[in-house]
Amino acid sequence: MASTTSTVAVLKTTPDRVLADYARLMELAGIRSALNPEATTILKDNISWHYPFPSANTTPWQLEGAILALREAGFSDLVCVQNKTVVINAFKGEDLNLYVPIFKAYGIPVLYNFKRSDMQWVDFKPSAPLAVLDRIFPEGIKVPDFFLGKNIVHLPTVKCHIYTTTTGAMKNAFGGLLNTYRHYTHTWIHETLVDLLTIQKELHPGIFAVMDGTTAGNGPGPRTMRPVVKNVILASADQVAIDAVAARLMGFDPLSIGYIRLAHERGLGCGDPADIRVVGDDITGESWGFAVGHSVHRLLGWLSWYGPTRCLQKLIFRTPLVAIPILVSEANHDYLHWPLKEKRIYQEWERSTPWGALFQRYRSEGHLGR
Repeated sequence: MASTTSTVAVLKTTPDRVLADYARLMELAGIRSALNPEATTILKDNISWHYPFPSANTTPWQLEGAILALREAGFSDLVCVQNKTVVINAFKGEDLNLYVPIFKAYGIPVLYNFKRSDMQWVDFKPSAPLAVLDRIFPEGIKVPDFFLGKNIVHLPTVKCHIYTTTTGAMKNAFGGLLNTYRHYTHTWIHETLVDLLTIQKELHPGIFAVMDGTTAGNGPGPRTMRPVVKNVILASADQVAIDAVAARLMGFDPLSIGYIRLAHERGLGCGDPADIRVVGDDITGESWGFAVGHSVHRLLGWLSWYGPTRCLQKLIFRTPLVAIPILVSEANHDYLHWPLKEKRIYQEWERSTPWGALFQRYRSEGHLGR
């Protein structure tokens, strides 16, 4: 079973002090002891949708706050690594979500795990037993060679997910460590996330997560959600524990969520809130009542990965026919949802919330500094 010493830092914050709060948060969570000071540190942001939908993506204040806090703690060798998916454009995402001026202001190089000039995918055989990945990829597991021996800091947000109920630190490894064939794993997504954490513990000398819940995502995420201002930020060196605390805040029982329970049972972290030490602000009894809900995309996903039509997976998803569901997903999100609904939600958030006002300030100033 997992250790009872896992610590998760949680703070309530406001736009006027959020950068200072991120520094305090990461100190409370033990950033100095979590990472190897001799190693390069990878910043792994989260672009769930290239459009700037609130709660879907790493926020600019989260990215800048993490950079400032890491440098204050003595971790100056920082690099961001981006990935792509079949429906997400990483270049568009880092531009529309206002990361590019921050990278430039702080001299953060950006590498892409899909560019051969930046890194190569190499064979990797973990020493610990895996649950499913060695069977899903019998030809062998490959990882980006750049990840070997580097610290990693994940930058997810607090939100729901149609396949995993919640998504956070553990799910954030999905894009960086699996190539464009990661959709092969969706039927076994919970076991896959546990395997990825197992692999990370062998790849990285230090792992840390900084999670933004200033605006959290309720509904069938990770893209089409109902953003709710919650003014919360979290950090931890325990990827399981931070996901468990975030799930608890959203109103879910963490141990009822497959990837959290399985990782807890394997001793990869602590998923039981009763055994997690929460430091910072008091969140006792806080429960937001979030629910994944229903959507057409969730129904199609269930039919593809779990329902009676899952027998067609190899035909559809491992042949050129995969272009059809990719086109459907892209059309649904980018050409229906965004212009007809989510763009207006984003614009209203920007006009009417303090975090939307801060986003506008980043657009005009590029970065805030301190």
